[in-house]
Amino acid sequence: MRRNHVPWRAAGTTTEKQHSADEVVRETGWVFNNVTGGDLSLAEFVETGDHETLAYLTAFGLGDDSLASQTLVEIGSGIGRMTASFTRLFAEVIACDLDAAFLERCRETVAQFGRPDRLRTSPVADGRTIAVADDRADMAFSYITFQHCHHDDAIALSQEAVRVVRGGGHVVLNYRTWTGRDAVLWPAGKIVRGLWRVPKLGPFIAKRRSLARLGWQANRLSPNEVLEVIGARIDDIRIVRSPKRHAFGIPGTTEDTFEGINPSHWWLVATVA
Repeated sequence: MRRNHVPWRAAGTTTEKQHSADEVVRETGWVFNNVTGGDLSLAEFVETGDHETLAYLTAFGLGDDSLASQTLVEIGSGIGRMTASFTRLFAEVIACDLDAAFLERCRETVAQFGRPDRLRTSPVADGRTIAVADDRADMAFSYITFQHCHHDDAIALSQEAVRVVRGGGHVVLNYRTWTGRDAVLWPAGKIVRGLWRVPKLGPFIAKRRSLARLGWQANRLSPNEVLEVIGARIDDIRIVRSPKRHAFGIPGTTEDTFEGINPSHWWLVATVA
């Protein structure tokens, strides 16, 4: 098992022990939104996803009525924070995640707040391969997932996103890249990820919020690194970043800014060739 899989397996095990998705949100906020407490509810958690789903699709110029006839592959669905909204927007949603327990809770979330008749789930058992046929979807979407992957897995999943989308469809993929703070965060995170492999200690610290957050940031990818691999297979390449970050300035791409993006993140929005 890759080191970065350890906290997600631990999170999945914890998720399985909860009686409902409401309890997951209340008890294990360190996994999902860094907030815990008896006053939280799954409904509030899903509402945050509703707002972000619409905000990003609208900002990227993809939030029109045509979604109602399209198929979406969501890479890294978790327990369905955004998935529920996607099922109300798209004709079909294929939710993919590393842990089967997350997908079970995702189905529960969508059953309460979305359209379960439009949902399929698919585990990413090896962390890098999506069990979806070529050209199956109209859009592949991933948010705050690739930063938690091993570098090679994130690249492989980016390739998979392009593979499963038909020509003329879109990939909408979120990445984390380097910032000045990484001079401290990167080596500290490597130490935590090393400790994840220690028997008994690894699963224990994977459930500690501050350490888990530090270790989760396992991967940084620049636009150049991603485009070197999939650039030849996509057109109309847009890089969307925070207005607080300097332009990447990559030839053959256009750049936009969106206030809601963290300065350490960027989005790739492109059409599959």
